Amino acid sequence: MENQDINEESINNQEDTNIANEAATEENVTAQPTAEELLAEEKDRYIRLYAEFENYKKRTSKEKMEFFQYANQDMMISMLGVLDDFERALKEIAKNGNPADLQGVELIYNKFKNKLTEKGLKTMEVKAGDAFNVDFHEAITQIPAPSEDLKGKIVDVIETGYTLGDKVIRFAKVVTGN
Repeated sequence: MENQDINEESINNQEDTNIANEAATEENVTAQPTAEELLAEEKDRYIRLYAEFENYKKRTSKEKMEFFQYANQDMMISMLGVLDDFERALKEIAKNGNPADLQGVELIYNKFKNKLTEKGLKTMEVKAGDAFNVDFHEAITQIPAPSEDLKGKIVDVIETGYTLGDKVIRFAKVVTGN
């Protein structure tokens, strides 16, 4: 009888072990994906990483181009004062100066302006009678319009405006009519 109990006990232990092994095997089968699933997952990760890297390259390339385009913006802004001084000097010399002096100053002014233009500086073309646009003009003051057609429009240009590339670096200072 004792042998029979021991025998039954060892059979029960073997059955418990077999059941545990089967459960573990089932867990391993469901937990581990197939080779096709792993391949699809890795392919998806690769495609996403590749797309992310391409976007990074485009973004840094664009930022680099913008940096080079506007790198000399501060220098250009500081040179605008010198350009204004040249224009004022030309006006004064033309009024009451020597023609030879005027010709020399004009030569230097044109050379200086051409060098700034080569670097991307453009003069805004603003004249009396143009429509006032806050994207390009800065209204210094308003005066009564000399005629009806100048109401809400530019009457006089006080200071020339400039752009560097597509960006306004100095707004044109104007007087508007009301």
